[in-house]
Amino acid sequence: MDIKTKSLGIVNIDKKPKFQIPSGLFGFEEEKKYVLLESDYSPFFWLQSIENDKLAFLVVDPFTFFSDYEIDLDDGTVEDLGIKKPSDVMILTIITIPKEGKPITANLQGPLVINKRNNIAKQVILDNPQWTTKHSLHEAMQSKRGDKC
Repeated sequence: MDIKTKSLGIVNIDKKPKFQIPSGLFGFEEEKKYVLLESDYSPFFWLQSIENDKLAFLVVDPFTFFSDYEIDLDDGTVEDLGIKKPSDVMILTIITIPKEGKPITANLQGPLVINKRNNIAKQVILDNPQWTTKHSLHEAMQSKRGDKC
């Protein structure tokens, strides 16, 4: 199946990971079907709506930039997603690239939790005040470089 995408033109998604998000993403609750597409800039991916070619989010595995990131899933989320073991789970965070040269940020407070086994996903809100919607990727990269010295 070919779909039109926001950033990559026409893409065949037959062999790409597809996900159902029954409750949608916050602010986009009506969109339920997404596909994960490689971007030109590793380690980032595009989370593209299958039904709305104008809706896509740049996402990344948060552990790539934030090694101290922790996420505790409540029992309801584990049940909603049918998670049986930790290895079933993939976590992605939405990236914001603002205009006017402001910092690129990751939403660590509202990660997307994906059950890789059944391809059901849910965006959750974490209660931990350590995680916000605007964590700077630049600062995280600087911190990682400092850790290696």
